[in-house]
Amino acid sequence: MVTINPSAPETPPTETVVEMVRKSARKNAGLEALVCGDTRLTWAQFDARINRVANMLLAAGLQKGDNIAVLSPNSVAFAELFMGILRAGGCVTPLATMSSSDALEKMLTDCGAPIFFVAEQYHALVDPFLDRLPVRRFAIDFVADGYEDFQALTDAAPDTDPMVEIAMTDPFNIIYSSGTTGTPKGIVHSHWMRAVQMDRVTANGYDQQARTLLSTPLYSNTTIVAFLPTLVGGSTVHLMPKFDARGLLEIIEREKITHSMLVPVQYKRIMDVPDFDSFDLSSMKLKLSTSAPLRADVKADVLARFPGNLVEYYGLTEGGGVTVLDTGAHPDKLHTVGQPGPGVKIKLLDEKGLEVAPGEIGEICGRSAAMMAGYHGREDLTADYIWRDENGDAYFKSGDMGSFDEDGFLVLSDRKKDMIISGGLNIYANDLELVLLADPDVTDAAVIGVPSDAWGETPLGLVVLKPGSNATAEEICARANGKLGKSQRLSGVEIRDVLPRSSIGKILKKDLRAPFWEKTPA
Repeated sequence: MVTINPSAPETPPTETVVEMVRKSARKNAGLEALVCGDTRLTWAQFDARINRVANMLLAAGLQKGDNIAVLSPNSVAFAELFMGILRAGGCVTPLATMSSSDALEKMLTDCGAPIFFVAEQYHALVDPFLDRLPVRRFAIDFVADGYEDFQALTDAAPDTDPMVEIAMTDPFNIIYSSGTTGTPKGIVHSHWMRAVQMDRVTANGYDQQARTLLSTPLYSNTTIVAFLPTLVGGSTVHLMPKFDARGLLEIIEREKITHSMLVPVQYKRIMDVPDFDSFDLSSMKLKLSTSAPLRADVKADVLARFPGNLVEYYGLTEGGGVTVLDTGAHPDKLHTVGQPGPGVKIKLLDEKGLEVAPGEIGEICGRSAAMMAGYHGREDLTADYIWRDENGDAYFKSGDMGSFDEDGFLVLSDRKKDMIISGGLNIYANDLELVLLADPDVTDAAVIGVPSDAWGETPLGLVVLKPGSNATAEEICARANGKLGKSQRLSGVEIRDVLPRSSIGKILKKDLRAPFWEKTPA
């Protein structure tokens, strides 16, 4: 068995998140806990619903540690299920709603979930394969043959707390990595890891007056790391079923939102709302950004026009290394992703697994108190993900490349797998993308490696033009190459209507590369 030995936190948690939320409910019974659309629940109501879900699951035969799968957009029911599964002693296994039918079947098979909750809009996506799996189906918001009625069964369950005993070593959740081929990896987080992360409650100001708006999907770690501290702090969670930039601004103004977790593509769309400056956003205290690097120019715009501080987190769903950039305190470091967080150790390694010299680029490997338990059922993948120092301590390899500046701030270069090796030289796509994004006619850009007889592979720019622009691909390529070094120059530029992104805003470079490489001999 692969041993992962996280660092010891300065103040080890003594309670699980389940117990922390239970205490929040008792303390804040009359305050609002959850808002989604027209539905508003007090802490007393939300706590009672969590108990009903937990008791319904136990009556359905849930055994402690069972992986319980959910496929749903953000909703009150999803939030109740998330916390109810945990209170019953189960492991929350939220599935990505952007997944294909084939990928969903592989995830369900991999996790072995005995119970599966499905929202109506994904009914047709999963129905073709569910008969092949030994899983009980529950319909969250619809009625259909072969599905049990979640709402009716929950309403009929007792609202008393089942008080299931939960250990820190028990599994908390499984989050599946994205992927369209093979079996996605199931990242297992323990109750210990989630409890350790609650050091953010006080630091980020999640108290009874905080109101957190979440518009990214609840199946993503991006959302969960803001959802849980809000609940633990006795604050109010506002869930958006689907992100809309203008709609988000309207909610902030109407509901006096104080906190939000957003991803880079959302920030760009929000700041581009034509009448952004007409909204009263003065209630905002803290905005968080994660999942992908936020461009320095967008950070500067957010700092200048969007009230409240902006803090960027760089890290992995697996845990390990985390850096934090307080943009208000360090406006001169917007090109970085900050410094290692409290108790975090980060090392930069070369291809041989040796630490690089100061100022050089290496693969980012991190270690902290918050580290995954491993990949579900995949000891081999877990072992491959770990680098150990001379003391045998485990660090997680990120696959990202970066360097530290003279002040200890981390500057990202690229994904290791996205690095382009052309004629034996390493080309970091991120450097080229920054040049393209600085072009006055470009609003979005990606650089990928494409096959080249002469160089093995060569960089190609893919850009989306700003509305009204008539620039040609040749013009944009020439302007970019005029600013790039000889070894970095683009072989060409293609104009696209849109670049494919995941639900949390990451450009899907694998999808962009596929058409160019699929006909290339191995």
